[in-house]
Amino acid sequence: MKTFRIAIVGSGPAGFFSALALQNRENEQLDFRIDMFERLPTPFGLVRSGVAPDHPKIKSVSKTFDDIAAHPRFNFLGNIEIGRDIALADLKKNYDAVVLATGASQGKSLKIPGEELLNYWSAAEFVSWYNGHPDFATLDVDFSGERAIVIGAGNVALDVARLLTIEADDLRTTDISNLALKKFRESKLTEICVFARRGPENVSFTSSELRELEKLEGINLAVDQENESLDERSLETAVDKQTKIKLEFFHSLADRPRKRGARTLKFFFGYAPKRIEGSTRVESVVFTSDKEELAITAQLVVSAIGYEVSQSFGLDRTSQGLVNDKGYISENLFVVGWARRGSTGVIGTNKSDAAEVVDNLVGYLTRSMPKKDFEQSMLEGQSTLIDFQGWKRIDQEELARGIEEGRNRSKVLSTQEMLEIALSKS
Repeated sequence: MKTFRIAIVGSGPAGFFSALALQNRENEQLDFRIDMFERLPTPFGLVRSGVAPDHPKIKSVSKTFDDIAAHPRFNFLGNIEIGRDIALADLKKNYDAVVLATGASQGKSLKIPGEELLNYWSAAEFVSWYNGHPDFATLDVDFSGERAIVIGAGNVALDVARLLTIEADDLRTTDISNLALKKFRESKLTEICVFARRGPENVSFTSSELRELEKLEGINLAVDQENESLDERSLETAVDKQTKIKLEFFHSLADRPRKRGARTLKFFFGYAPKRIEGSTRVESVVFTSDKEELAITAQLVVSAIGYEVSQSFGLDRTSQGLVNDKGYISENLFVVGWARRGSTGVIGTNKSDAAEVVDNLVGYLTRSMPKKDFEQSMLEGQSTLIDFQGWKRIDQEELARGIEEGRNRSKVLSTQEMLEIALSKS
């Protein structure tokens, strides 16, 4: 029996699906001891801090991750940052293989003037804020203005716009951050504008997300009627069923009756952001299209044009965003998920991605013998290491607080408080 030690860096979907793929490859001749390293005391990555709080069904994948973590040769090591607490070189030395599943945590820049102004946020910051990520939980987001602009043409942009538009009471029972919920309740916003560079036939919004908007009560849905791509011919020339569904949705908004006193969510297509204007805070955004320049006042801007992968581990990227072939980097180092392919796909995409990389990894391992030596002191020196039972203490505390507040969960927002709860034996 060959037993290989595997280190997985990152505990989001890519990390857990990599662990599952390894567990599925175990047999009478081969098994794996998996150590999963996570910078935060809490696991699950974007399932916890990236999924919109009003989408609890998507978050339920964490139950699958619980089952993966229950495997007798799986070990969660939270509150350990690779590169700060343990060197990547030490992981490579001690483990038969290292899998980087570090995701994409930085919002892409618009690369226009004005991104330094107050109340401009990347979606990476804004989404992490309302989901209670401890690095972003206390951001000074301001909803005192009347108009917000969301820049982007994907589901993250749609999530942000939807949450800005709906009433705070619709979020009351969710696991949204308490600090964010208070801000949403105090919001003075009356109009949220979504600007996309591309035409409506080319946006990445999924039809299911758009249909969800139709079910919302008490809001106005509108579209910029100056857009030529919304003429009748666009419906006739739709290249596939999904494109036609999207175009039919936006066509339907043109004649939709308006509700008095309701917030409005309005879509603009074919506009590229040119600059954000203001003295110290966001005051307006200037866009350009094929035929005009449009300046629109706004007091909040969220850019949702994608996520960038941290270059802290020196990952070389191709023009398509992929890192090398089938996740192999060098020696015994592999990469999976968004860190490998860029911020594309949904949570389930990481399952097939992980399976492909693990197939390559197992092929590499079976040509070698397991390492005999392991420096246990590398882990023993971490005094605030959080195991999976420590995370479950945080989990139980959040669920208990949620019951008291009439919510499904009330998140702990401070890393220090998380550590105190996780390390408590009571």
